[in-house]
Amino acid sequence: MAQTRLGQTALVAATPVVTFPYAIQLPLMHPADEALVARYVEEADQAAFRTLVERHQERVFSYLRGMVKDREVANDLFQETFYRVIRALHEERGSYTGQGKFLGWVLRIARNAALDHLRARKKWQDMGPDDETGQTGWWDRLPDDAPSALELVQGTEERDLLTACIDQLSPDQREVVLLRHASDLTFREISELTDCSINTALGRMRYALVNLRRMMEAARQNEHIAVSN
Repeated sequence: MAQTRLGQTALVAATPVVTFPYAIQLPLMHPADEALVARYVEEADQAAFRTLVERHQERVFSYLRGMVKDREVANDLFQETFYRVIRALHEERGSYTGQGKFLGWVLRIARNAALDHLRARKKWQDMGPDDETGQTGWWDRLPDDAPSALELVQGTEERDLLTACIDQLSPDQREVVLLRHASDLTFREISELTDCSINTALGRMRYALVNLRRMMEAARQNEHIAVSN
């Protein structure tokens, strides 16, 4: 897809190895993203751009995989995302300013690419404030207490079941889980990326955790019944 348009800028040809849905722990790496971006833009340093891709590819791919629920489509969108990144870095309008987190900026581009794909197939519906409870503004009345980043996966080895349950969440709930646990963003960063309040992001996560527990408990119960029979 975007691979043929990237010219001499080398992206990773193979689909990244992903530990989805766990948060990805990467070692601290230097130089900083801003310095690598400057080297790429000002000096056409292809190695600097390759380092940026390699540094963030797992988080970006995990997010895209969870959004579209198809590994091959996610790989295409991954390539499209970095094609758009390259284009933006070389254009004055919409280019990365160096003010803020590079990963967050890339994830916004990835989100737009994923939503373009989903909306073209009518598989994404933006959720208004009334959709979960019927009460306008309910999200914004939630207390500002985020669940632990490890609460979702701690104490379970059922990765396949958890991934399947995440895929069944509503689009807004699934996205906040992916951004928090696969891409390791803070709730403030999630709220900025998805254009909602922090309490809205927290509310979506809370509902997602409740629904995931319910789905996983039901799956375990069904498995127990099947074994008993």
